[in-house]
Amino acid sequence: MHKNLVVNMKTSILVGIIISLLLLTLPAAASDYTLGIFGNANEDDTVNMQDVTYTELIILEYRDKTDLADAKYDGKINMQDVTQIELVILGKEKEITIRDANDDCITVFKPIEKIVVLNTDVAEAIRALGAKDRIVGVTRGITEATTFFPDLSSTQSIGKWYSPDIEEILVLNPAVIFAFGQWPGTEKLEDKLTGNDIVVVRLEFYKIDTLCAEMEILGYLLKERENAREYLTWHDEYVSRVDDKVSELADDDKPDVFLFMSGKTKETTCKSCATGTGMHELCERAGGKNIAAELDEYPEVEAEWVLEQDGKRGIEVMLGLTYKGGYETDDASIVEEEHGKITSVPGFSEIAAVKDSRVHLIDGDAAFAPVQPVAMVYMAKWLHPKLFAEMDPGAIHQEYIDKFCGIDYDVIEHGVFVHPPIVG
Repeated sequence: MHKNLVVNMKTSILVGIIISLLLLTLPAAASDYTLGIFGNANEDDTVNMQDVTYTELIILEYRDKTDLADAKYDGKINMQDVTQIELVILGKEKEITIRDANDDCITVFKPIEKIVVLNTDVAEAIRALGAKDRIVGVTRGITEATTFFPDLSSTQSIGKWYSPDIEEILVLNPAVIFAFGQWPGTEKLEDKLTGNDIVVVRLEFYKIDTLCAEMEILGYLLKERENAREYLTWHDEYVSRVDDKVSELADDDKPDVFLFMSGKTKETTCKSCATGTGMHELCERAGGKNIAAELDEYPEVEAEWVLEQDGKRGIEVMLGLTYKGGYETDDASIVEEEHGKITSVPGFSEIAAVKDSRVHLIDGDAAFAPVQPVAMVYMAKWLHPKLFAEMDPGAIHQEYIDKFCGIDYDVIEHGVFVHPPIVG
C-alpha cells in the first residue's frame, strides 16, 4: 500500500513536470520567420528558455526532433545542446552555427573582432547594429561612398564586390567575411581561402522577406542583440502597417506592375526583375502583381513582350531600380534621363502607366539594406496612393538616418532617392 502510494506520487510529480515543460514550449506569439540559428529548437524567431525546455522534451522523447535543436551542430541532441542554448541566451557561447542565405550551415567562432564586408548592404547593416569599428576591409563601392560612409570609406579597400583581392584579405586576416548569397561565386572566394580559419558568412540584406531574420542573426553573431531588437522594432512599425492594409486588398485591387532595371533599357529590350529578387519582393509586399514574376530572376525582355502583356492585362504601374542617384549626389539629371528613356521606348507611350504618369524610379541606396522599409512605403504609395496617403516615406527615411546611420544628413535637402519626387 505504502509502496503504491509512493509510486503514484512519483508518477504524479513526473506528469506535472512534463505538463509544465509542455506549457513552457508554447510560443508567446506566432512568428513570421524561423531564426536560422542552431539552438532555436522550437523554430520560432528567437533563442530563449523555451528552446531549453523544448530540447529537454526532445531528449525525453516527448517532442519530435528538429534540426535546429542540435545547438552544438554535432549530429546529436543531448544535454550538451541544452548547455549550448543556455550559453547563447546569455551571450557567452564560444561558437555559434547559423543557416546562411543559401541554407548552408556555417559555424562562427566568437568573439568576432575583425570583419571584411563585400558589399554596402552588409556594411550598412553592421553599422546599424553599432559594430562598424570591427570592419577592417571594404569594397570599392564603400570607399567611394564618402558621404554615406564617412568613416568606412577610409578603411582598407579589398577591391571589387564581385571579385575581391584575396591576397589583401589574407593580409587583413579577418575572422569573418560577409558576402551576398550568390556573389561573388565560391570560385572567387571560398575556394581561394582553403587552409585558413577565415569564415565566409553569406547573408543578403536586400530582400524584405528575409531582412528581419538576417538582422537578428547578425545581432547574435556580433553580440549586438539589443541593437538588433531596436532596429526590428523600428522596422516592424512601418512594415506591419503596410502588410496590414495590403492583406485586406482583393486580388483585383492589386495593380499589374512592370519592374525594370533602369540604365539597362535599350530601344527594343528591357531588363526586368522576377521572383527571387529584392524588387519583386518589395512589389508583392506593397500590393502589386509583377507581370514578370514567372521569368528568370533578372530576365532581359523584348519591348514587344511588355506590350503584349499590357494588351493582355494592362500595366498600371512601372517601377524601376536605378543606381545613378543615392546619397552621393544632389543632381537628379541622370535619373531624369533614365526615366525619359524607359517612357520613350517605341510603343510604351500607349501603356496606361506611361499615360497616367505612374512610372517611378527608386535608387538602390533607398531600396535595399536595413533602409528597406522606406522603399516598401514608397512602393505602397505608388501602387495605392489613396490607401497610403498618410504615410510619409521621406520622414521615415530621415528617422532611419538619425537612428541607425550615425551621420548628419538631410534626405529632403540632399540626395536623389526617387523620381519623380513624391508629392504628399
